Amino acid sequence: MQNYIKYTIVLVASIFFSCEDVIDVEVQNDSERLVIEASLDWEKGTNGNNQSIELRKSTPFFDTTSNTPVTGASVKVTNDSNGDEFIFIDQNNGTYTTDAFVPIIDATYSLEIIYGAEVYTAKETLIEVPDITDLFQGTEDGFDDEILEAHVVFTDPPEEGNNYLFRYDFEDELLPELEVGDDEFINGNEIDWWIEIEEDEETDEIEAFQPGETVAIEMYAISTAYKNYIEILIEQMEGVDLFSSTPVLVKGNCVNETNPDNYAHGYFRVTQVNKTSYTFE
Repeated sequence: MQNYIKYTIVLVASIFFSCEDVIDVEVQNDSERLVIEASLDWEKGTNGNNQSIELRKSTPFFDTTSNTPVTGASVKVTNDSNGDEFIFIDQNNGTYTTDAFVPIIDATYSLEIIYGAEVYTAKETLIEVPDITDLFQGTEDGFDDEILEAHVVFTDPPEEGNNYLFRYDFEDELLPELEVGDDEFINGNEIDWWIEIEEDEETDEIEAFQPGETVAIEMYAISTAYKNYIEILIEQMEGVDLFSSTPVLVKGNCVNETNPDNYAHGYFRVTQVNKTSYTFE
């Protein structure tokens, strides 16, 4: 099925004259697919028992109003190391929950979703996140030495292959800032990870951190596979507009065992996360 968008630009040449150009943009719609939002995030310092998974159906690219929750599915997570099973209960709104999940560092977990006579599966291993040892502000490490930066300090474990996702939520901003990194060149060292607000491309003005402003910070330990997945999504979110080339299809780790061609969107991740905040002085 093909949708057409009529993009109308009205140029007012004078009070008595105007012209109208109509551009037809042809958009290919993918088949309706299951979307799996399964992020089992264990906040460090908590027991991590309460977890949720959301299921919905995909919608056309330009449809921002439809809500397509999936109900009636069977959702289960299994600890492959000891066989413990955690059943996620259908809340009849697309959300499936449990209050009995037991997170264990280095354990591998398997997701199984049965929906519409098809079975979807995925696997992830829970990786320990290092402690945040310091939070501070500075101005010397960024691209502009006159604006504030937020610094997160931690020590990377000696084992190679550690990957991190940082999420920053700003006051009065709808969307967070996401960054990913690995320990390829910093393995086993103390790391000073900093963020500086970049120039607003629309206004060409610097919207820097201000004294009194608070930023919420989340630091996740993630698998290499998830790092590669989220890196592509971040690049596409930052670079896509109406006239950009079509983004490449990004497949997560959820496999349809019954009908591989009817694959699902989304990702099953199991992570440990540090959550904190910093208020600028």
